Amino acid sequence: MFRFTKNVVNITGQAARQVRHGSTAPDFHAKYGAGLMVGGGLFCMAVWGYVLTQTGITWNLSPVGKVMPKEWRQAEE
Repeated sequence: MFRFTKNVVNITGQAARQVRHGSTAPDFHAKYGAGLMVGGGLFCMAVWGYVLTQTGITWNLSPVGKVMPKEWRQAEE
């Protein structure tokens, strides 16, 4: 248990030093974040556009006119 506690303290100390240092270079998200979000959105829209238009899936979105009620059955006495 002592080794685990020692390692945790060491890791948190390293993290604190890295935060205090304050890197001047832009991080990954600041550098590439917007481009990745736009690219991911375009990819998602392209895939769904293909699925909706080219795969021939019948979606059956509305049951109106397709569901017919069963005939009422009289209770047997």
